[in-house]
Amino acid sequence: MRILISCVLLIALQANAQLAADFFNHSKQITQAEKDAHARLSPLSPAGTAGNSAASTNFDVKYYRCEWEVDPAVRYIKGKVTVYYLIKNATADITFDLTNTLIADSVKQRNTTLNNQHANNALQIFFPATVNSGVLDSVSIYYNGVPANTGFGSFINSQHAGIPVVWSLSEPYGARDWWPCKNGNDDKADSLDVLLTVPAQYTATSNGLLQSESLTSGGTKKTSYFKHRYPIATYLICFAVTNYTVFNRSVQLGNITLPVVTYCYPESNNSFQASTFHVLEQMKFYHNLLGDYPFINEKYGHTQFGWGGGMEHQTNSFIVVPFEGLQAHELAHQWFGDKITCNSWEDIWLNEGFASHMVFGYYAEKYYPNDYVNFRKSEIEDITSQPGGSVKVDDTSSVNRIFDGRLTYNKGSHLLHMLRLKLTDSVFLKGLRTYLKDPALAYGFTRTSDFKKHLEAASGKNLTEFFNDWYSGQGYPTYNVQWTPVGSSRVKIKINQTTSHPSVNFFELPVPIKLKNATQQKTILLDNTSNGQEFLENIGFTPDSIFIDPEYWLISKNNIATKVADNNVTSNSVTVFPNPIKTQFSIWLRNFTATTADVALYNTAGQRLFTQKVALVNGGEYIDIQSANLPAGMYTLRITAGSFKYTKKLVKQF
Repeated sequence: MRILISCVLLIALQANAQLAADFFNHSKQITQAEKDAHARLSPLSPAGTAGNSAASTNFDVKYYRCEWEVDPAVRYIKGKVTVYYLIKNATADITFDLTNTLIADSVKQRNTTLNNQHANNALQIFFPATVNSGVLDSVSIYYNGVPANTGFGSFINSQHAGIPVVWSLSEPYGARDWWPCKNGNDDKADSLDVLLTVPAQYTATSNGLLQSESLTSGGTKKTSYFKHRYPIATYLICFAVTNYTVFNRSVQLGNITLPVVTYCYPESNNSFQASTFHVLEQMKFYHNLLGDYPFINEKYGHTQFGWGGGMEHQTNSFIVVPFEGLQAHELAHQWFGDKITCNSWEDIWLNEGFASHMVFGYYAEKYYPNDYVNFRKSEIEDITSQPGGSVKVDDTSSVNRIFDGRLTYNKGSHLLHMLRLKLTDSVFLKGLRTYLKDPALAYGFTRTSDFKKHLEAASGKNLTEFFNDWYSGQGYPTYNVQWTPVGSSRVKIKINQTTSHPSVNFFELPVPIKLKNATQQKTILLDNTSNGQEFLENIGFTPDSIFIDPEYWLISKNNIATKVADNNVTSNSVTVFPNPIKTQFSIWLRNFTATTADVALYNTAGQRLFTQKVALVNGGEYIDIQSANLPAGMYTLRITAGSFKYTKKLVKQF
């Protein structure tokens, strides 16, 4: 939901660090505005408990037919919700979520009125007799009332330009504030029909495709019928009503021409008309990257509303203004959040972190192909502004914690950057696509463990440690890197880290190190698995400086790189390895005062098989000698450097 990403730029501009910073800062402002709006509406209502649903688990919803009557000028709803369901366990009753502020007039089944009990935000319906498992049936719930203002902004009456407007916004816990349903993230209806009756001067919008509009009550009211034939989570069901201006566009996705329908306030028509082309571009980008738009047989579109951001209602995202970044964020949710929905708000990063990550990818592709670094840098600066905090939501009763911009959005997004670095882009994308296509998950619910399994299958790597550190754990590492040039082409690197939070004692990560001198540079990736780990790398030149993670792949802060002298050995030190030798052996010359050394290899007959004069750079050099063609046997290695002489017996094995 709720946009993390919005944009101050609506045209392609040349990339630079300031533009990236402006983009990111604006995103943070919108995220904070949404959180503040939530806090004003409800610090925590009874509908906002961690359990969030009193509905019974003995039935599975198959279909909702929602017939609602609303007037945007009046805070009131009248409705009839018909639910087709499948009994999972033999039972004499089922229970729906419905707040006590609404009145359940009656419940009927095939014109028979059923007994019910409405208390504790739950509507319990009693059958005349026990119903066996496997029975498919339906009930119709008639209700009315004034939705309470103590929810999470789930039913809002407001105005724009002096005109009344009403909209719904049920994420995370608000659906039961205004209609009887199963409020948890564990049961999607297979399909949905919505019939909205409103004063005739207004226009209504909802999920799916508009089938018809008809005047009733002598022309004073209008009923709009919307049909949606994809599985849908309860919190993604929506409506909005005001004097909307409606216009249509379309986008070609393969051989499908997809309608893109916009409902906007008349005073905003020009800005929406001018900006809708962005979402058409975004649709093609995501469709090609992630696979088919999930609701390709219906539509996509926008509805303007007055919230401080946006909400990814299925096929019909509600947005406050047509910013390009906001459009991209809500559209990405159609894959991440709508097609595949987090099974618990604990895992909301699977919705928000992923959508945020997709927006950065879209912007990098379109505007900043050579300046993606500044986006990652801004993200890291926000994440590391505090020492703790996990991607996993540790308090699902708090809306502010669920939609924490620093953790759910930014840290969740950057966790994906680090997975891309660890696995490579191609492997990561392979795992992401199989995750989206998994028939056990597609159009259903998911957990972080499901995503992890797909990445492990694609990569062949065990990612348990990574997710323990970065999903469940808190904080980030600070790297202390010591480096020493070795001869003319190598460098010795020692990596230590401290962690910002005690929940993680060490972050195992590949660490990018950039090495450079006046004419050359190279970036290497070191798989850092322990403190004090040392690496000896052949980079092909002598560096004069190094930089830790220069492209900001890793969540880290206050990293230090220090050049140190090679003081671990005495003067004129020679190390030869391995011995016995096989296809190659190496010679490491260290702390010599001479400027050159002569290296020679002899067989047992005293014949010289190899000789090389070695220039000693800063008193040392590292040499690789090929020995694959040598026959098995004994050999003698001799090294001379000035007055220093060294002899060593080597054994060649098959």
